[in-house]
Amino acid sequence: MRSFQVSQFRPTTSAFSTATTKFADHDAHDPHHEESFEEFTARYEKEFEQVQDVFELQRNLNNAFAYDLVPSPSVITAALRAARRVDDYPTAVRIFEGIKAKVENKGQYDEYIQELTGIREELGINLKETMYPESS
Repeated sequence: MRSFQVSQFRPTTSAFSTATTKFADHDAHDPHHEESFEEFTARYEKEFEQVQDVFELQRNLNNAFAYDLVPSPSVITAALRAARRVDDYPTAVRIFEGIKAKVENKGQYDEYIQELTGIREELGINLKETMYPESS
């Protein structure tokens, strides 16, 4: 039997690194990976483009609005198109209620409304406050 010397098994470098390493090609499926806002936006745009039924639409909306951020106008646009594609007008209206609940102030909500006016007109989506002005 061959005998090994202990020195052969010692690492030549420290077991603990003192430098931080950034990986250019990180694994998005790593549970410790911090998703950037751009990655979040791209992921949810793709998710909403693939929606085939109301369940998928509402699940994706629930997931997108669960984060501690307000989805970008491009994500909202994709969600609105998905809502109209699966013929779910009430959810399309409620998307704007979700935005209103997520933003920090009325000014931010007004900016979203301004940005999304074109898609709202194109898809024929009214806001709750225009349909029921007394309850807003």
